[in-house]
Amino acid sequence: MAKLLIIGSGPAGVSAALYARRGGEAVTVVSKGTGALEKAESIENYYGLEAPVSGAELSRRGIAGAKALGVEFVGDEISGLGFSDDFRSFRAVSGEDVYEADSVIIAAGASRTAPPIPGLRGFEGKGVSYCATCDAFFYRGKTAAVLGAGDYAVHEAEALLPHAAKLLLLTNGEAPPKIIPDGVEVITKKLSKLTGEERLERVIFEDGSGEMTGGLFVAVGTAGSTELARKLGAIIEGTSIKVDPHMATNVPGLFAAGDCTGGLLQIAKAVYQGAEAGLSAVKYLRGKKSTG
Repeated sequence: MAKLLIIGSGPAGVSAALYARRGGEAVTVVSKGTGALEKAESIENYYGLEAPVSGAELSRRGIAGAKALGVEFVGDEISGLGFSDDFRSFRAVSGEDVYEADSVIIAAGASRTAPPIPGLRGFEGKGVSYCATCDAFFYRGKTAAVLGAGDYAVHEAEALLPHAAKLLLLTNGEAPPKIIPDGVEVITKKLSKLTGEERLERVIFEDGSGEMTGGLFVAVGTAGSTELARKLGAIIEGTSIKVDPHMATNVPGLFAAGDCTGGLLQIAKAVYQGAEAGLSAVKYLRGKKSTG
């Protein structure tokens, strides 16, 4: 079992991996890609660069350095994050695999914006949710819906199935997932708006038809940093994960670094926070070992 699991292989995640590995811990980094950095055409304003370098090349160098120290990199998409059955460790799940660790650093970048569907923002906290694990219980015996078409949406649907009397998967015009859990009704029509009085009551499609639902769980694309942190009960401020000066969240053993913590969205800041998170995770793991 990996002692430390890092979600995200951008500057923050790789920096955290370097410091934690140098601290003697076994480190596994799980990521589907390096995010925004890989798309940058040219990086110039960074310490140590005599000439501009592409984001992809800078990312390659960083990962190569971490691999040379023994950091394990796994190309996978984390769709859920929770605790082990005895609550003594963390458990991250993808479509097929489970990763367990004694500590987790979330460094998967800033959370994406929600789709521009009229009414979506207005009903946040009033029927619109971003965490099925957190809010599924409130929809026991009721109709609920998941908005999304990928593995993340399937994971949220699975969390809702034991509670909801009827469960809809709304792909908003996208092709549905290849594997759909039994008991989930798929609707591929594009959404037009959400309606209701004080709370969400109905989703309306572009063809004018609609479905009654008291809850809509947004799970578009992949699970971002904020969504993963929220599943563990971490405090979220706006669209950022709240951390202390040592990159620790309010959940013991859970740290966050980089764009997901808000503030300056720059490589230098991400690398610093990653270093702090890596060192803090090492200190946490040593304390856990000493107490058995």
